[in-house]
Amino acid sequence: MVARVAPRTGSSEPPRVAFAIGRKLGGAVARNRLRRRLRAAFTLAAADGRVPAGSYLATALPAAMAAPFSQLSDDVTTAMSMMGHEAGGRA
Repeated sequence: MVARVAPRTGSSEPPRVAFAIGRKLGGAVARNRLRRRLRAAFTLAAADGRVPAGSYLATALPAAMAAPFSQLSDDVTTAMSMMGHEAGGRA
């Protein structure tokens, strides 16, 4: 799940993303690994223009722990699409 916290329309800065990953998902090592993988997925999506400028809060479900990186990337794209933030969409 991704929530847009603060829009920054017209900004040339990259999007800022914070991650809320609860202890129920695993130990610190596993949660930090997931956080790194999600950060990489958001960075890749932002480089392709799929994540507009703004501040976001992302949370993860337990299934994300075992998901391949390609699935995480697809999920980021889907989340942005559901929010109406596709490339060329509203910012």
